[in-house]
Amino acid sequence: MLELSNEQIGAWVGSFLLPLFRIAAMLMFMPIIGTQLVSARVRLYLSLAICLAIMPTLPPMPVVDAINLQAFIWIAQEILIGVMLGFVLQLLFQVFAIAGQIVAMQMGLGFASMVDPANGISVPVIGQVFMILVTLLFLAMNAHLVVFEVLAESFFTLPVGGGFLVENYWEIANKLSWVLGAALLLVLPAVTALLVVNLAFGVMTRAAPQLNIFSIGFPLTLVLGLVIVWIGMADILAQYQVFATEALEFLREMARAS
Repeated sequence: MLELSNEQIGAWVGSFLLPLFRIAAMLMFMPIIGTQLVSARVRLYLSLAICLAIMPTLPPMPVVDAINLQAFIWIAQEILIGVMLGFVLQLLFQVFAIAGQIVAMQMGLGFASMVDPANGISVPVIGQVFMILVTLLFLAMNAHLVVFEVLAESFFTLPVGGGFLVENYWEIANKLSWVLGAALLLVLPAVTALLVVNLAFGVMTRAAPQLNIFSIGFPLTLVLGLVIVWIGMADILAQYQVFATEALEFLREMARAS
């Protein structure tokens, strides 16, 4: 009959389950994999596979007593680190989601909403198009592999059982202002062009009040907005590279914080 001592069980729990909590927390919260499009069972299986793949390369883990309060503190710390890493990736995707919503409101497509299958909420169509585009670019440029590399490195820079600064979360909170600024920078040409169109309609209404500008202003603004978005797509790759590089560098800085 196989008998295991408390030390052996604690070593097994520390070497496998503690890293699993960090990996699973990040996969549950990060975009693409952490959305409703991927079932929780698939995410759990993927977490197990990643944990088994990187477990031989991880540094020595602390011995965990299953009925000790310290074990629950370490588990909570690993979950917080995983959520932190996943939330940093969410910032990159929300830049394009907010940018699409701003453009949709300016061109009159704010009422045209559809259910986002990833998050289960109603979003403007332009915002959903931008989200699909950034998802395809994220996967095509192998950014997900960079994320998994940073996740593996985090076990050396933020070891299990080590200290974790609360200032890391303050850095994420300060980064929220970057999301809005980046979204405005992304759609600034389109918003400026639509503003000029609206000002032109205002001048026409003032110059010729007998003309029913509102009857042609809405469809014309809608068509011009679609043309402006189509023209702006030519520069979307360069803008994505800038934002993705900054987001991934911030992710690596957060993983290296100590």
